[in-house]
Order: sequence, then C-alpha cells, then structure tokens
Amino acid sequence: MRWERARFIGTTAAIVLLARALPLGAQGVEIAPLGGYRFGGDLFEIAAARPLDIDGAPALGVVVDVPIENGLQVEGLFSHQGANVLAPLQPYGPPVRWRVSVDHWQGGALQEFGFGRVRPFMTGMLGLTRYAAEADNEVRFTLGGGGGAKLFLVPHFGVRLDGRVFATFIDAGATAIACAPGACFFALRANVAWQVEFTAAVIVKLP
Repeated sequence: MRWERARFIGTTAAIVLLARALPLGAQGVEIAPLGGYRFGGDLFEIAAARPLDIDGAPALGVVVDVPIENGLQVEGLFSHQGANVLAPLQPYGPPVRWRVSVDHWQGGALQEFGFGRVRPFMTGMLGLTRYAAEADNEVRFTLGGGGGAKLFLVPHFGVRLDGRVFATFIDAGATAIACAPGACFFALRANVAWQVEFTAAVIVKLP
C-alpha cells in the first residue's frame, strides 16, 4: 500500500514537472488530478490467476493536455486502481487477503468542440497496462477512448468529467488455416480485458 501511494505520487510529480518544463510556446497546459470508479474485474482475476468476487474499484490518476490548434490537444494519462480481495488458495482452505492493482500509462489526442466555458471533447489513446497481485505483475498493450466535457468556471480553473473505455490485450496469436502458392490465410485471435471508467477532475491551466 505504501509502495503504491509512493509510486502514484512520484508519477504525478513527474508529469507535473514535465508539463512545467514544456516550451513557452505551448501556452495553456492543463493539469488535472482525477478520481472516480473503474468497472470490470477481469484484470484483477487475471492478476490473481483465480476467480474473484469483484466487479470494479476506485481509480485515481492525473491527466495532462498540451494544446496544438483548433481545439486539438496532445494528452497524457496515468491512472491507478487498487483493491484488497479475498483469494482462495485451496479448494477447501481459508481465503487469504491479497492486494491487486491495475495501472494505465497512455498517450494520445483530445479534440475539443467549442471554445466557451463548456467544452465537450473526445479522446483516443494507446499505451501500456500493468496489472499485479502481490509480487507478480505483467505489462500489456492497451487502447483507450472516451469523451466528456470541460467546464471552465474561471479562465485558469475548471472541472472535467470523463467516461473512458480501456481494452487491454492479454494475448494474441494467428493460426494458418489455408495456404496456396504465394498466399496464406490466417485466423486471428485475441484475449481482451475490457474496463469502463467514470472520473471527475479539477483542471489547473498553466500559465
């Protein structure tokens, strides 16, 4: 628990420092600490390698947006989700309490629609997902997308409401099903873990 908190604080501090170190030409950098709830317990079960009675858990993180032009922004996101679960180790033995966690590191783009105080937006991102239970952890490729709205009460402060979908590719493969001279046909398969997240954030715009 202490390690997770330290890692979250360290990642948030690194993102904030990176944003402050951007060139002066990139005006209006937005930093938004976020919190909410993420549904989908498949990654928890995959991390623990056994069935668990969990459908989701709270999530915390930070998102940084750097404007480009016409409402288009480059976006970076880090989010952390953790939960304490009871994991059965043996069919007839007592369950033990494990700490499982899921972290997302993603980068991509955000497109705003409008320039007033209320700004709807859509996002598309890709990156990595780390899921862990106790000392075991794995890292996999992930895609993300979503939308929401930003509400700027004053020029440099606002509120952001998000809905996101994450698709984490646990494993993938291809099997040849037919071949002819110069060409082969393959059957593709992919094991994907889905998560849906709803968050709220406070936006601080620099400078």
